[in-house]
Amino acid sequence: MKRRKFLKATGAVAAGSLSLPYILPSGRLFAATGSQMAEYVVYVLFAGGVRQQESVLQRYLDDSQGVPFTGNIMYNMLEGQAPAAKIVYGTGTGGQTPIPMLLNETLQKQGTLFKEVNALSAGHYGGLNNLVQGSRATTQGLKQKPVNPTIFEYARRHGGYKATKVWFLGNGIGNSTPLLNYGIHPDYGANYGANFFAPTVTFNDKLGGKYLSNAKVYHPQDELDPMYQMKFFLDNSFENFGKGLETIGNTDEEKNEIKDFMRQMYQKGNGFVKPPVTDNSDAINIGYTCEILSYFKPNLTVVNLTNVDGCHSNFTGYLRSLHRADHAVGFLWDHIQSIPEMAGKTVLIATPECGRNLLPNAIKDQENEFLAYDHSDQNTSRVFTLMVGPDGVVDKNRVVGSETMPIGMTTDNVITIGEILGFKNDIVSAGYVDSDSRSLFDRM
Repeated sequence: MKRRKFLKATGAVAAGSLSLPYILPSGRLFAATGSQMAEYVVYVLFAGGVRQQESVLQRYLDDSQGVPFTGNIMYNMLEGQAPAAKIVYGTGTGGQTPIPMLLNETLQKQGTLFKEVNALSAGHYGGLNNLVQGSRATTQGLKQKPVNPTIFEYARRHGGYKATKVWFLGNGIGNSTPLLNYGIHPDYGANYGANFFAPTVTFNDKLGGKYLSNAKVYHPQDELDPMYQMKFFLDNSFENFGKGLETIGNTDEEKNEIKDFMRQMYQKGNGFVKPPVTDNSDAINIGYTCEILSYFKPNLTVVNLTNVDGCHSNFTGYLRSLHRADHAVGFLWDHIQSIPEMAGKTVLIATPECGRNLLPNAIKDQENEFLAYDHSDQNTSRVFTLMVGPDGVVDKNRVVGSETMPIGMTTDNVITIGEILGFKNDIVSAGYVDSDSRSLFDRM
């Protein structure tokens, strides 16, 4: 693929009537009113519906399939021994080879685990809105922008961050994910939104590569059709189902930085930074998140993982995706430590948007005849939050809450991030977060 043509093509796009995703002018920014606990936050919307029994409770197959094997398949994030038998979650034939642990010690040992947290929505998009809005948003539906301000808007308006210092990475453009980078509240909105990439679309040879990396400079009189094809791709992929490109406040300098970043990614091809095992879209998304962190050093980065949602029909695939999500998050944390500006100055928070049902549905996967699980009952409200960060900011090797005494809600994370970055009081004073939400630091 002729990747070197990409910069020339994107230059023509920016100069003409077409636009690159989420690149344009600016709104007024305000300085944070509080003191920072850390300079950077990386926020992982973890994995797409994680059943509590297979994650923090480490019951493996015992609880779900009636097979008496327990163990921890998330050993980069959580303390606990891996299953001793019936290994199906790894790599190779039958998933019999677990992915080796990447970290010298678990994230749990390096931070604080809120073992039982209340998820306020049983649906993915509602759950993601809880995580990024800090509110219940009970009327929030698919293909609708968040009704309240998001953590991105709070960070940019009250934290004073420019557009390239706030990023949202989605691992696709389905399920209304691209809508989450800002809300529709009139006090906030597009001028305070996050830059958004869906790397598996943007840098996919069959999609983004077709229209971007190998693009040419089109003549507006003779070649309107390919121009409109490119515009349709960009609009449909990055600007909320073709509603038209709105502005989130990138300066000209920032636009050029984003174009240069995209050019570099196309030049790297498959050589971008990524976890050792990169065989699903979650791992790819984490890889490009690492590239974003290295290039832009954002103060707030939010990354969405969703592959475990295959649990609806394939429990074996769900276990493998959960194992890989743990592997990817371990790699992400390790990569952060390799960035001089961010090492020792970053807090990572990971929370699933929802859990999964206590009882299975009737679908069995073909490989092991394991029963699958949906998300609709009370067990779906059971999730966890893991927070890791610098000494003096995040308590080490601490567990908060239990099955009998849940502590925290998924809406707490927005206030928590605000406290870390120094604008907690601005978020609370605005009055749009859930009234029962509190900073996780206040929960301890």
